[in-house]
Amino acid sequence: MSARGPRLEFAVGAFLLLALASLLVLAIASTNGKFGFGNDSYELKARFTNLGQLRPMAPVKIGGVAVGKVASIELDPVKLDAVAILDIDSRYQDLSIDTSASILTGGLLGESYVGLQPGGALETLKAGDEIAFTTPAVDLIQMVGKYIFGGTGTKPADDDSNPSSDTPSPAQDPTP
Repeated sequence: MSARGPRLEFAVGAFLLLALASLLVLAIASTNGKFGFGNDSYELKARFTNLGQLRPMAPVKIGGVAVGKVASIELDPVKLDAVAILDIDSRYQDLSIDTSASILTGGLLGESYVGLQPGGALETLKAGDEIAFTTPAVDLIQMVGKYIFGGTGTKPADDDSNPSSDTPSPAQDPTP
Protein backbone atom coordinates (compact mmCIF):
# COMPACT_ATOMS: atom_id res chain seq x y z
CA MET A 1 0.00 0.00 0.00
CA SER A 2 2.97 2.30 0.47
CA ALA A 3 3.98 1.83 -3.19
CA ARG A 4 0.59 3.09 -4.27
CA GLY A 5 1.04 6.43 -2.45
CA PRO A 6 4.01 7.71 -4.51
CA ARG A 7 2.34 6.70 -7.78
CA LEU A 8 -0.80 8.58 -6.86
CA GLU A 9 1.22 11.63 -5.83
CA PHE A 10 3.13 11.49 -9.12
CA ALA A 11 -0.11 11.22 -11.12
CA VAL A 12 -1.68 14.17 -9.29
CA GLY A 13 1.48 16.25 -9.76
CA ALA A 14 1.64 15.41 -13.47
CA PHE A 15 -2.04 16.31 -13.86
CA LEU A 16 -1.50 19.67 -12.14
CA LEU A 17 1.52 20.45 -14.34
CA LEU A 18 -0.53 19.59 -17.44
CA ALA A 19 -3.38 21.83 -16.24
CA LEU A 20 -0.99 24.74 -15.60
CA ALA A 21 0.64 24.27 -19.01
CA SER A 22 -2.83 24.29 -20.62
CA LEU A 23 -3.70 27.54 -18.84
CA LEU A 24 -0.44 29.10 -20.02
CA VAL A 25 -1.15 28.08 -23.63
CA LEU A 26 -4.69 29.51 -23.33
CA ALA A 27 -3.34 32.80 -21.93
CA ILE A 28 -0.83 33.15 -24.76
CA ALA A 29 -3.42 32.27 -27.40
CA SER A 30 -6.00 34.73 -26.06
CA THR A 31 -3.54 37.63 -26.12
CA ASN A 32 -2.05 36.68 -29.51
CA GLY A 33 1.33 36.37 -27.83
CA LYS A 34 1.29 40.01 -26.66
CA PHE A 35 1.22 40.69 -22.95
CA GLY A 36 1.28 44.48 -23.11
CA PHE A 37 5.06 44.68 -23.21
CA GLY A 38 6.13 46.87 -26.08
CA ASN A 39 3.77 48.31 -28.63
CA ASP A 40 4.12 47.10 -32.16
CA SER A 41 1.06 48.90 -33.48
CA TYR A 42 0.30 52.41 -34.62
CA GLU A 43 -2.78 54.61 -34.32
CA LEU A 44 -5.01 55.88 -37.09
CA LYS A 45 -8.16 57.95 -36.73
CA ALA A 46 -11.42 57.48 -38.60
CA ARG A 47 -14.32 59.95 -38.39
CA PHE A 48 -17.88 58.63 -38.77
CA THR A 49 -21.33 60.21 -38.64
CA ASN A 50 -22.87 57.00 -37.27
CA LEU A 51 -21.04 54.23 -35.42
CA GLY A 52 -23.99 51.88 -35.03
CA GLN A 53 -23.02 49.15 -32.57
CA LEU A 54 -19.25 49.57 -32.94
CA ARG A 55 -17.49 49.19 -29.59
CA PRO A 56 -13.90 49.50 -28.34
CA MET A 57 -11.87 46.31 -28.90
CA ALA A 58 -13.84 45.54 -32.09
CA PRO A 59 -11.62 44.15 -34.84
CA VAL A 60 -10.27 46.15 -37.76
CA LYS A 61 -10.15 43.96 -40.88
CA ILE A 62 -8.82 44.08 -44.41
CA GLY A 63 -10.41 41.48 -46.67
CA GLY A 64 -11.80 39.65 -43.62
CA VAL A 65 -8.39 39.35 -41.93
CA ALA A 66 -7.94 41.13 -38.59
CA VAL A 67 -5.16 43.72 -38.79
CA GLY A 68 -5.92 45.67 -35.64
CA LYS A 69 -8.59 46.74 -33.17
CA VAL A 70 -10.63 49.76 -32.18
CA ALA A 71 -8.69 51.27 -29.27
CA SER A 72 -11.24 53.91 -28.27
CA ILE A 73 -14.19 55.94 -29.46
CA GLU A 74 -14.51 59.67 -28.83
CA LEU A 75 -16.89 62.44 -29.78
CA ASP A 76 -15.39 65.45 -31.54
CA PRO A 77 -16.78 68.41 -29.53
CA VAL A 78 -16.51 70.79 -32.50
CA LYS A 79 -17.85 68.76 -35.44
CA LEU A 80 -19.93 66.38 -33.27
CA ASP A 81 -18.68 63.38 -35.23
CA ALA A 82 -17.65 60.08 -33.68
CA VAL A 83 -13.91 59.50 -33.95
CA ALA A 84 -12.67 55.93 -33.72
CA ILE A 85 -9.02 55.46 -32.77
CA LEU A 86 -7.71 52.37 -34.53
CA ASP A 87 -4.68 50.38 -33.38
CA ILE A 88 -3.21 48.83 -36.52
CA ASP A 89 -0.53 46.15 -36.36
CA SER A 90 2.79 47.60 -37.48
CA ARG A 91 3.16 44.84 -40.06
CA TYR A 92 0.52 46.75 -42.06
CA GLN A 93 2.17 50.17 -41.96
CA ASP A 94 2.09 50.65 -45.72
CA LEU A 95 -1.62 51.49 -46.02
CA SER A 96 -2.08 54.05 -48.78
CA ILE A 97 -3.37 57.51 -48.00
CA ASP A 98 -6.56 56.87 -49.99
CA THR A 99 -7.56 53.89 -47.84
CA SER A 100 -11.26 53.93 -46.95
CA ALA A 101 -12.90 52.75 -43.73
CA SER A 102 -16.42 51.38 -43.34
CA ILE A 103 -18.36 50.09 -40.36
CA LEU A 104 -19.57 46.63 -41.28
CA THR A 105 -21.44 43.84 -39.53
CA GLY A 106 -20.50 40.17 -39.58
CA GLY A 107 -23.83 38.59 -40.58
CA LEU A 108 -27.32 39.86 -39.84
CA LEU A 109 -26.90 40.07 -36.07
CA GLY A 110 -23.12 39.72 -35.83
CA GLU A 111 -20.52 41.96 -34.31
CA SER A 112 -19.67 45.32 -35.83
CA TYR A 113 -16.14 45.88 -37.06
CA VAL A 114 -14.18 48.41 -39.09
CA GLY A 115 -13.40 47.25 -42.61
CA LEU A 116 -10.50 48.91 -44.40
CA GLN A 117 -10.25 49.03 -48.18
CA PRO A 118 -6.71 49.98 -49.26
CA GLY A 119 -6.38 52.37 -52.17
CA GLY A 120 -3.71 52.65 -54.81
CA ALA A 121 -1.86 55.84 -53.89
CA LEU A 122 1.89 55.69 -53.40
CA GLU A 123 1.83 57.91 -50.30
CA THR A 124 1.12 56.01 -47.06
CA LEU A 125 -0.70 56.82 -43.84
CA LYS A 126 1.55 57.66 -40.90
CA ALA A 127 0.87 57.13 -37.19
CA GLY A 128 -1.77 59.59 -35.99
CA ASP A 129 -3.16 60.32 -39.48
CA GLU A 130 -6.88 60.42 -40.15
CA ILE A 131 -8.52 58.21 -42.76
CA ALA A 132 -10.24 60.63 -45.13
CA PHE A 133 -12.76 58.32 -46.77
CA THR A 134 -15.26 56.73 -44.37
CA THR A 135 -18.68 55.13 -44.66
CA PRO A 136 -20.93 55.14 -41.57
CA ALA A 137 -22.79 52.16 -40.18
CA VAL A 138 -26.07 51.22 -41.84
CA ASP A 139 -29.03 51.36 -39.46
CA LEU A 140 -30.99 48.25 -40.42
CA ILE A 141 -34.04 49.17 -38.33
CA GLN A 142 -34.26 52.59 -39.98
CA MET A 143 -33.91 51.06 -43.46
CA VAL A 144 -36.66 48.50 -42.79
CA GLY A 145 -38.90 51.25 -41.40
CA LYS A 146 -38.44 53.36 -44.52
CA TYR A 147 -39.19 50.39 -46.75
CA ILE A 148 -42.28 49.29 -44.81
CA PHE A 149 -43.77 52.75 -44.37
CA GLY A 150 -43.04 53.95 -47.90
CA GLY A 151 -40.09 56.20 -47.17
CA THR A 152 -38.54 55.41 -50.54
CA GLY A 153 -40.73 57.94 -52.37
CA THR A 154 -41.37 55.60 -55.30
CA LYS A 155 -44.74 54.39 -56.46
CA PRO A 156 -45.26 50.82 -57.68
CA ALA A 157 -45.78 50.60 -61.43
CA ASP A 158 -49.14 49.42 -62.85
CA ASP A 159 -49.20 46.18 -64.80
CA ASP A 160 -50.44 48.01 -67.95
CA SER A 161 -47.49 50.40 -67.98
CA ASN A 162 -44.84 47.69 -67.78
CA PRO A 163 -42.70 48.08 -70.92
CA SER A 164 -41.19 44.61 -70.56
CA SER A 165 -44.57 42.90 -70.86
CA ASP A 166 -44.71 39.88 -73.16
CA THR A 167 -47.94 40.97 -74.86
CA PRO A 168 -47.30 43.59 -77.52
CA SER A 169 -49.33 46.79 -77.55
CA PRO A 170 -51.16 47.68 -80.78
CA ALA A 171 -48.39 50.15 -81.65
CA GLN A 172 -45.79 47.37 -81.31
CA ASP A 173 -47.70 44.81 -83.42
CA PRO A 174 -45.62 44.28 -86.58
CA THR A 175 -48.49 42.70 -88.59
CA PRO A 176 -50.57 45.10 -90.75
